Amino acid sequence: MHTKLNRRSNEKGFTLIEILIVVVIVAILAAISVPIYVEYVKSARASDAKTTINAIWQAAQVYYQDKGDWPANVEDLETQKYLQISDATKLQWSFSIVGAPPVTITAVSTEQMRGGAGHTVTYNIQDGSWVGYGLPQDEGNTSGD
Repeated sequence: MHTKLNRRSNEKGFTLIEILIVVVIVAILAAISVPIYVEYVKSARASDAKTTINAIWQAAQVYYQDKGDWPANVEDLETQKYLQISDATKLQWSFSIVGAPPVTITAVSTEQMRGGAGHTVTYNIQDGSWVGYGLPQDEGNTSGD
């Protein structure tokens, strides 16, 4: 019986406390990283809308230079071949131009977007700022990216 006790004390392995400490550390790391990942995914989804909004704004400017009038909507730009939006983007976002001359260009997510419907990304043309889904609240860049 004495040999059994010696063998148990010589066995290698982790104690319950050591395993609990590792589990707590992993939980803390997950609690920190999951919100960062979720924001990253939102930002990636919003980048598609931002890229298309930039293309819409560029096409609207060319349309104005050619016609002397601003386009009434995004469909006018597409039908007159000033703009081509991919089918995948159209499935996930709907776009609108507000104002003539344009004041804002807005994208609203559809049911087809994995993040859900009703998310909005808006570009304010007057000050070059972006607001909405997947964007930092204080982002006010004028570079249009």
